[in-house]
Amino acid sequence: MKTLTITDARKNLGRWLAAASSGEDIGIICGADIIALRKVAVESADYAQREYGATPEQVAALEKATHRRYRKLKRSGALVAVTTAKLRKMVG
Repeated sequence: MKTLTITDARKNLGRWLAAASSGEDIGIICGADIIALRKVAVESADYAQREYGATPEQVAALEKATHRRYRKLKRSGALVAVTTAKLRKMVG
């Protein structure tokens, strides 16, 4: 495991995050502890449950309602593809 001080980690944080993301073991020394940087998988259902207390059934219902709304908007023509050039014209 590559261990770093907080100062060293801060100087090249992007580099160390990329290394951890690719599977390298990186640890940051914090007092008497070493805190590991690890890539974790996050699912939207997991996030909704942790952050909002949503049940799996509530997440499934929201997903179903979102897909229904998307299909309805797409059929009605309210959803359109916008190129970068069109977006720039709309904004600026």
